[in-house]
Amino acid sequence: MRQPAHGGNLIWAAAQAGCPSSAILDFSASISPLGPPNSAIAAIMSQLDHLRYYPDPDYSELRLALSHFHQLPPEWILPGNGSAELLSLAGRELAQFAATALMTPAFGDYYRALAAYNAKVLEFPVSLVSSQKSVETTVITSVEDKGERRNDKGLLLNNPHNPTGKLFARSAILPYLEEFALVVVDEAFMDFLPQDKEQSLIKVVQEYPNLVILRSLTKFYSLPGLRLGYAISHPDRLRKWQMWRDPWPVNTLAAAAAIAALQDREFQLQTWMWLPPVRNQLFEGLNSLPGLQPLYSAANFLLVESQQPGSQLQQKLLKRHQILIRDSLSFPELGDRYFRVAVRSSSDNQRLLEAIAQSED
Repeated sequence: MRQPAHGGNLIWAAAQAGCPSSAILDFSASISPLGPPNSAIAAIMSQLDHLRYYPDPDYSELRLALSHFHQLPPEWILPGNGSAELLSLAGRELAQFAATALMTPAFGDYYRALAAYNAKVLEFPVSLVSSQKSVETTVITSVEDKGERRNDKGLLLNNPHNPTGKLFARSAILPYLEEFALVVVDEAFMDFLPQDKEQSLIKVVQEYPNLVILRSLTKFYSLPGLRLGYAISHPDRLRKWQMWRDPWPVNTLAAAAAIAALQDREFQLQTWMWLPPVRNQLFEGLNSLPGLQPLYSAANFLLVESQQPGSQLQQKLLKRHQILIRDSLSFPELGDRYFRVAVRSSSDNQRLLEAIAQSED
């Protein structure tokens, strides 16, 4: 069975470990262990009788819920079949420019979305130096260093950055909106930060017609199986994207779960309270193990530099402990020198730390 490029492939992991997929403790996919929220499950159950009907092609209720959540007009929001579908639409538009600047190491799906439309890619590295700063002051300094002409190019980046977990300041990204023809910012992990710490560009999206923001509802609310994300951008662009895609990309159950989850303030507050101390405990635990150096992260995952090859450690943990971590082979800049782990419950995190300590031989 082929090595997966994404995390969360439990079928592959179970085949490697020789156990049922239900026995795998998954640290490879950065999904909150606190959900799905009960409110979302109840909403799904309430809509089972509606499966005999087609969804509203305009997703009016979902758009309205998102507009209230972000304080934006509904026409500035386009729900999609996970942010992956919307990334494909962004890739089609970015391919119309001379090139797209991509901050590396980059989420592998960016390359897929750009390659699908033969977009030219210019790669610019982000520093991998571990920092305790919660907000960085620069985004892609090497774009400036190369003196590239940028008004005929696009820019695709994520914030917080995947796989490093770095958080970039809103003020550090804003200058690029004046320089690039189109800027696509993937904020799939931004909702893990409380409102007083997040650096989202949603607040300024109406000021920049060349800005696209991609969001995911699957990681924070633990709903990856429902496939739900949304794009925020100028209505003219979103109407064009809607004409490019198939009808009814979001199913009835996903739309209902999203509406309920967005209104679940208690779940949101619980997540913001839970993540920082548990993430810090996992960071300190990894940092105390010989040969490991985790990077500080603003997201619900940690990238870890390892003296032991990440893929080798992955196999040991799978076969000896039924634990799945994410190797870094899908990030060419990282190679086998790193691995990535999600932040899970304190007990799960402790099980991981103990398994790694036993896997050094």
